Amino acid sequence: MGRKKIIAGNWKMNKTPEESRQLAMQLVAEIGGFNACDIVVCPTYTGLEAVRNAIAGATNIHLGAQNLHQEKNGAFTGEISASMLVGTGCTYVIIGHSERRQYFGENDALVNQKTKSALAAGLKPIVCVGETLDVRESGGTEKLVREQVRQGLAGLTEAQLASTVLAYEPVWAIGTGKVATPAQAQEVHLWIRSELAACFGEAVATGFRIQYGGSVKSDNAAELLNQPDIDGALVGGASLDAAGFAAIIKKGCA
Repeated sequence: MGRKKIIAGNWKMNKTPEESRQLAMQLVAEIGGFNACDIVVCPTYTGLEAVRNAIAGATNIHLGAQNLHQEKNGAFTGEISASMLVGTGCTYVIIGHSERRQYFGENDALVNQKTKSALAAGLKPIVCVGETLDVRESGGTEKLVREQVRQGLAGLTEAQLASTVLAYEPVWAIGTGKVATPAQAQEVHLWIRSELAACFGEAVATGFRIQYGGSVKSDNAAELLNQPDIDGALVGGASLDAAGFAAIIKKGCA
């Protein structure tokens, strides 16, 4: 279908600037010339500059941030804007990660605002959707995920959608060691693509990249990413190890 896979590493609240630089340099050594997929690394804000400098010569590795504020500027102590991220060298930003929703009360309306702010500044948003274990066990996964997609991407133009990535992350599989089976993941990715088609048309849906996130490891990456509607991975803890993350990339995009 012509969709280039995209694998992103979310480093979360880990690594000092120097540790981030070292990890980035290890990644360049491991996969600096690997062009079969797009690769994104998302360190903490304090590590952005160090990582940008470390990956400067690796055109296949892109810099991303883990979050942003929806406003351009103002009295928002401790926050960071889209233009600040662009000025630091970011080209991607994660929006609406389950931890942001769970711990900081972010909802679909705020995710939509942040997505529009990112796109207006020239960033490519990775918009996260996904269900908790309670929702899955009660049979509400499809309804919830469709609603998150519809509201999170509401009002975007076709050109903006072409610069946007979705990441399906079943909350019950993040950091738990549990993982959705390839069939379970594919089922939800297909629902997401059908919702994109219903909202924005078949052409947008066909070209849209949808990642899977949730305990992706080197030993399950190939099977997950070989599913027809899974176009990459959003990797958490496993991306903190250069060799392990490189193995995910190579096996998932072989």
